Amino acid sequence: MQIGEIARRSGITVRMLRFYEAEGLLQPHRTGSGYRDYSEADLEEAKRIKQLADAGLTVEAMHDLLPCIISPKPTFHPCDRLRARLEGEVAKLDRRLADMERSRSQIVGYLADLPVDTPVPMSQD
Repeated sequence: MQIGEIARRSGITVRMLRFYEAEGLLQPHRTGSGYRDYSEADLEEAKRIKQLADAGLTVEAMHDLLPCIISPKPTFHPCDRLRARLEGEVAKLDRRLADMERSRSQIVGYLADLPVDTPVPMSQD
């Protein structure tokens, strides 16, 4: 199938499919004239990539995790570094959440310091 069809069926943009190919995550067959020719197996791999991307995982993490996926869920085979990689991703998310909570608390403090009766002028963008 051509790139437009796999984009439609996988929910990944054509641009991102090309990016994933450049990063080595997808390797579609090329026709004699150089066109990408995606197989059903490529479509399933693209769907797995989308699931991992939707989870916020990086291309680097996808390189580690894709070989470990054994079903569309995805279900992972406990291959090397899988647990460490996923635990590392959770730790990164925990740090980001903590940073966001600090930012939120700071902004809430700014709001609390504003006088209640004084209207705040809005910028005219």
